[in-house]
Amino acid sequence: MSKVWEPYALHILDAIAKIRLIEARGDLSADEILYDAALRNLQTLSEATQRLPESLKNRHSEIPWREISGFRNILVHDYLGTIDPLVVKNVITTRIPELELAVRQMLDCGI
Repeated sequence: MSKVWEPYALHILDAIAKIRLIEARGDLSADEILYDAALRNLQTLSEATQRLPESLKNRHSEIPWREISGFRNILVHDYLGTIDPLVVKNVITTRIPELELAVRQMLDCGI
């Protein structure tokens, strides 16, 4: 039986893979195209996290789910582009690996 939320989890992992490819191409803070591409994928994965079941998110309390949602709102609504590239780099470096692990564990569980 298919998990209704599974496509969203896979979408998160896909966005993470794209972010890693983008990062491998150069310095996000020095290349506006790479920076925009990374922001777009962060927005995508942030939106997808909102579609994961609360029961699974509760099992991964180490992930700041509300902050991810809030970050998505900043990415979507900050039209003036005042998001600090160093903050984005920090999110990618420190938060993406733990999010990826949590999502993979969700997919591995039998719910």
